[in-house]
Amino acid sequence: MFRHLVISRLAFPLSKLKTSEYLYRYQGISVGVDSIYRFLDKLNKRLKPQVEQIAFEHTKRVVGGEITVVFYDMTTLYFEASDEDDLRKTGFSKDGKHQHPQIFLGLLVALGGYAIGYDIFEGNTYEGHTLIPFLEKISKKFGLEKPVVIADSGLLSKSNITALESKKYEYILGARIKNESEKVKAEILSRQYSDGDTISIALPDDKRLIINYSDKRAAKDAYNRQRGLKRLEKRIKSGKLTKANINNRGYNKYLKLDGEISIEIDYDKFNKDQQWDGLKGYITNTKLNDKEVIENYQNLWHIEKAFRMSKTDLRIRPIFHHLRDRIEAHICISFTAYTIYKELERILYKEKSTLSIKKAAELTHNMYQIIYQLPDSKQVKQKLLGMDEQQRELYEIVLKNF
Repeated sequence: MFRHLVISRLAFPLSKLKTSEYLYRYQGISVGVDSIYRFLDKLNKRLKPQVEQIAFEHTKRVVGGEITVVFYDMTTLYFEASDEDDLRKTGFSKDGKHQHPQIFLGLLVALGGYAIGYDIFEGNTYEGHTLIPFLEKISKKFGLEKPVVIADSGLLSKSNITALESKKYEYILGARIKNESEKVKAEILSRQYSDGDTISIALPDDKRLIINYSDKRAAKDAYNRQRGLKRLEKRIKSGKLTKANINNRGYNKYLKLDGEISIEIDYDKFNKDQQWDGLKGYITNTKLNDKEVIENYQNLWHIEKAFRMSKTDLRIRPIFHHLRDRIEAHICISFTAYTIYKELERILYKEKSTLSIKKAAELTHNMYQIIYQLPDSKQVKQKLLGMDEQQRELYEIVLKNF
């Protein structure tokens, strides 16, 4: 049953009812939706430890036998149902679904985006409070030594840094450079930057703040600020922006109240922000040089890609389940599907195939095999129907490597 559900998630990620129909129509396997739900009710407790153990051992082999760097991030998964419970809570949604109950999914991957483990948290959890418990749980479960921990600025807090240091972890975290002390900000802005320039500023307790400037990033920052400004100007002109709408999130920080009822844009603040365009900061306590710190942090895109794969290619969301066991089972199936998806991607790269992982998945949708019985001997045989050049390439790669 587990195998059927994982393959279905890879081939045609649909609801459990549609999965039952898919298995019968395309695989000739009769599995009622009630049987699927009964299996989900006990899957997580029975199989999750084994699933994670297999994924961890495989990742360890792929990266050369030792995991020295890990990447951690979280995302939100929302539910269509509007009622909350002890797991599904409304909170800040990274999907913009603030009115929907949600859960947080924490994911830990190694270099290259290969899966190590995951955990689920209540929907109103502050993501900064999840890092240390998650790391400790994974370390205890798999005997993971103290790797360098890399995470974005969402995990940057004084308590997280203190906890990481007290437990002897080295880390590289995205910095919020505009929140630094006035002295540090003055030092950052006192420099003249050219494309690719990097500076390092010593911080207390053997930490350092690394600042990198990029012309490309500066252009993107300027474009985003201008786009945000135009959006604000349009909303003010339409009269739809009121005092109740004002907060300090996003580009609303450029708004100010003039008297009791008049809202206007603080153009001085907008123009002043231009001096930060192109600057990106990193806080670390490692002995790596500045270039190595930046290169390691830039590998965070692998975990962003992992979430993107899970949410789009494997359609982990939206989630229609409301029982905790079934929610956790759904995540377990999706996590397994992701590890297999990543392995196929690795094999395609190793074989120097021109096929992308997405194209490979699409090619399987019309690859067919017939099963027939010889009339005299009653022997059952299987035969693949004709394939085009790309399908043949994919078939031979899979046959060679699995």
